[in-house]
Amino acid sequence: MSLPGTPEATELVLLLGDDGKPVGTAPKATVHTADTPLHFAFSCHVYSPQGRMLITRRALTKETFAGVWTNAFCGHPTPGETAIAALTRRAGEELGVPVRDVEIVLPHFRYRAVDSNGIVENEICPVFRAIVDTDPQPSRDEVSEWVWADPSSVRMAVAAAPFAFSPWLALQLAAWPS
Repeated sequence: MSLPGTPEATELVLLLGDDGKPVGTAPKATVHTADTPLHFAFSCHVYSPQGRMLITRRALTKETFAGVWTNAFCGHPTPGETAIAALTRRAGEELGVPVRDVEIVLPHFRYRAVDSNGIVENEICPVFRAIVDTDPQPSRDEVSEWVWADPSSVRMAVAAAPFAFSPWLALQLAAWPS
């Protein structure tokens, strides 16, 4: 839980109805609980110019899915912010790098996942692909480790040991267009 007065405590996320239409806002710090309301997010898969995929290990201090390997980064657009604007902002905040050639891959991705601590992720979460030209300089509050990997090796690792990866990464890879 975030401390009062911190940016995360005051940042708002967009709440959604089952039809995907906005129904209100809530502080980001209070949204993820055992009864998380459906809300808007995004997910980004990052590649090097050589086609290597960036996977990151979530910081051990994260409230949900701490320490699991996942796609490069995710985030929540603030009310009135587009997913691409939020993605660009979060790439800098989370990974310390600018992104380019952003494209949407899974525009209607939606998932619900329950962490072992009982906290629920419940999101309509368009999935994007982007390119970065340098190695990340991640925020330690977000990322504990990172690696550039061959995309087919990532798919094989997720299939062999899904418990080591975020549930949304496994679902996104399964839905990824070929």
